[in-house]
Amino acid sequence: MKYPAIVLLASLLIISACKKDPTTTDEGDYSAVQNDSLKLNQIQIIASHNSYRVHTTDTVFRLLNKIKNALPANLDPSGLDYTHTTFAKQFDNYNVRGLELDLYYDPNGGLFANRAINVVTGALPLESHIEELDPPGFKLLHIKDVDYNTNYYTFVSALKALKVWSDAHPNHLPLFINIESKEDSPADNAALTTIFPFTKAELFTNAAADALDAEIISVFGPDLTNIITPDRLRGTLPTLNDVVVQNTWPTLGECRGKIIFIMEGNAVPFYLNGHASLQGRAMFTYAEPGDPEAAFVILNNAVKDAAEITQRVKEGYIVRTRSDANTDEARSGDYSNMNAAFSSGAQITSTDYYRPDARGGIDSGWTTFCVQFPNKELARKNPVNAANVNVPSRLRD
Repeated sequence: MKYPAIVLLASLLIISACKKDPTTTDEGDYSAVQNDSLKLNQIQIIASHNSYRVHTTDTVFRLLNKIKNALPANLDPSGLDYTHTTFAKQFDNYNVRGLELDLYYDPNGGLFANRAINVVTGALPLESHIEELDPPGFKLLHIKDVDYNTNYYTFVSALKALKVWSDAHPNHLPLFINIESKEDSPADNAALTTIFPFTKAELFTNAAADALDAEIISVFGPDLTNIITPDRLRGTLPTLNDVVVQNTWPTLGECRGKIIFIMEGNAVPFYLNGHASLQGRAMFTYAEPGDPEAAFVILNNAVKDAAEITQRVKEGYIVRTRSDANTDEARSGDYSNMNAAFSSGAQITSTDYYRPDARGGIDSGWTTFCVQFPNKELARKNPVNAANVNVPSRLRD
């Protein structure tokens, strides 16, 4: 009669031993407690920089190298020697959960259909013959007339690619989309216009600011479903900065499957005009702490700004920084900025190297520099403002 009791006791011990510890690497057992315990500003993700960009056309790149000593810093070909894959591949294969899109205003269409630098290459046509560049609307590229290759020619096509992936992954971690609104161009440099037939970019206006929202609405619908807008974040509070001060950020669980747009650059003053604390807008803007619209802060020098980044994170802001720039780290193998970014608590770390450069370890002058969290975690609990939140660090979709 004792044998069955022994068997039962042994079975219970085996069952107990097989129960998974919530601190193990099986994320399925603890995602629910993470969703409830962590807030949007208590996570860290890796984002790509100039996420749409494809390497400069070889003929143009060789030309830039020939005349590099006469070029301004932003046209130094050394800093343009990188490329990106599609959004879906970045999300699926390289643990990216943030993007950066450079937008130029094209109210009449066709402003970027011709590539002025091609006039002097002797090998490339001036006309792109890309129909997507002909209609009015915001265009995606790095530098007008010069560095024009892209996986997505228009803001709308990029938004559609983003929405397709998001809809197919409804439980994904929140995606942070940095929008850089640009109106600079090589034509701003008088010396260059004596050599190249460059023309200036279109300037932003109030109408352009409204058109930005209109294009987002055209893809995501008038209700902006699955977009965390300033109005949704603010709720009944007077300003976005009150969200930070009163710590009313939504939980991670409430933000799964959602997208957040944050804008910087030339369009920001017009985007704010008539929209106090971004009322009625689709996007946030980076701002100075304490300003009514301040929920997101940009501090791009992770080493120099480390102390301020940590302070702002402790205060409740979401901070964007960078781990590398101008291909410098990919050449030197220097991880100082990456390590500083991660340890500072910055929620968004932007990189050109979520994967190593293909030449790393093969060609001299390049390393296998690659920006990933330890153990290639997709994302993680913030080490600064969530250190006392008793949940495992590793985050998954």
